[in-house]
Amino acid sequence: MNSIMSWKSSTATLIAMAITTATVTPLFTFSPAQAQFNVNQSRSITIPANVTLPVTYEKEKVIVQPGETAPLTLRIASDIIDNRRNILIPRGTEIIGELQPVNLNDSYNNNRQGVRFVARELAFTSSGRRQQIFANSRTITEIQTISRGSSTGQILTDAAIGAGAATVISLLTGNQKIETLETLGGAAAGALASVLLRKNSADVFVLYPENDLDITLQSNLVLSRY
Repeated sequence: MNSIMSWKSSTATLIAMAITTATVTPLFTFSPAQAQFNVNQSRSITIPANVTLPVTYEKEKVIVQPGETAPLTLRIASDIIDNRRNILIPRGTEIIGELQPVNLNDSYNNNRQGVRFVARELAFTSSGRRQQIFANSRTITEIQTISRGSSTGQILTDAAIGAGAATVISLLTGNQKIETLETLGGAAAGALASVLLRKNSADVFVLYPENDLDITLQSNLVLSRY
């Protein structure tokens, strides 16, 4: 049986594989930063749970309000390859999912909220093939506060903004030219506006996808060789 290796470079993520003629069951325990899998006679490849895949996004940052759910499509940041240089997941493959709120209900977090990216589907851009995936990023809890009348120039530079956060920022700062990730229903926007008119500040999450949103598989990902 071939020895198992794994490493990650700036141009490609190498997934070492153990070749077997019987099963695709993972043979070893490994950390989330590693990716190891087996190949069977049908040429299907299993990337096991807990493997982390690098992502990228067209903008530097994404801004959402605590409690907000926003659709988001990321991309694989580098070719995912095996130790024979075969491409398993090409760079640029779309990762379709959404940003979801996370309730941190424990004695240490005092009902604070976080946010994470939950991946639902891979879309291989060259072939049009789609693949279901169960993966998510780590939970982000650090917030930034937007105050009434404050300048938004720096925080909005090269940013994609969820509809809830866009409403918050526009009402507090007077900036009406904010591109959103999604359209918020009129009733919800009106209710949110009435609350914000009585406040002088609001919290938002500012996410940096290449640092914050790398996804970790929550179950095995079975692929055909690309």
